[in-house]
Amino acid sequence: MRWVKWLREIPDFPQPGILFRDVLPIMARPEAWKEVLDELEDRLRPLNADAILAPEARGFLIAAPLADRLNVGLVPVRKAGKLPDPVISESYSLEYGENQLNLELDSNLALKRVIIVDDVLATGGTVEAVARLATRASAQVVGFGFLIELTDLGGRSRLDSRTNVISLLSL
Repeated sequence: MRWVKWLREIPDFPQPGILFRDVLPIMARPEAWKEVLDELEDRLRPLNADAILAPEARGFLIAAPLADRLNVGLVPVRKAGKLPDPVISESYSLEYGENQLNLELDSNLALKRVIIVDDVLATGGTVEAVARLATRASAQVVGFGFLIELTDLGGRSRLDSRTNVISLLSL
């Protein structure tokens, strides 16, 4: 896990009291980024998914190359107002506020096995909302994939305990 040395920690961002974990410096270094993608691919491939769902924005950056490597579809889950109707919506809480995510109704997810991918599992609100959207679209969530899990924030407890949760690094 040589990639970890490129993880950047930013105190008091986006507001006082939050320690933000920035994965973008990892993505900027080809050797570190390849290591992350190789490990995620190895650990997610056995889940035999049909598609990856990813919340904006860093989730997109991780999910796109993984979808290509796994030869599965990619379904972006966007913030409110970013997709044309018809959409389904879910509201959720962050450590520092409220938000809403949307999924296009014609995402072709019915009866498909899906993995939800994001950069960090913190409180779990974002990916829990994505999982609710997937379920409403008649998909089966078979796993979650993260670079980092912030264990003290308890996000894993908000996810279905029967579903695979893969984190490359726990802090």
